Amino acid sequence: MIMMKTKLLVADNTGAKIVSCIQVLGGSKHRYAAVGDIVIGNVKKIIAGGALKKGEIVRGVIVRTKATIRRKDGSYVRFDRNAIVLLDAENNPRGTRIFGAVPRELRSNFMKIISLAPEVV
Repeated sequence: MIMMKTKLLVADNTGAKIVSCIQVLGGSKHRYAAVGDIVIGNVKKIIAGGALKKGEIVRGVIVRTKATIRRKDGSYVRFDRNAIVLLDAENNPRGTRIFGAVPRELRSNFMKIISLAPEVV
């Protein structure tokens, strides 16, 4: 589960490396984010020569969590790190490449991320 001040690895090629979650979107009582939820974050670490600057405020969707995801067939999926893909104003990914696997649960709202990912788990 992702909440305020959680550090997230950026899983795309936008130029950011680490983003800190500063707000979980979805209402005032929405404290925790899971896979597929949109959060607002603050860029903490960048790659030299990237398009983003340190301290910039960005929106992104959670694509991997260390907390387990339960599926309807009874199976569970979990990843080794928390990761985010940065989004633009129309909820399309800002980067042109996605690194690492993404779960099938993103298929309903973020088909573009599914198509860019090298592996769908």
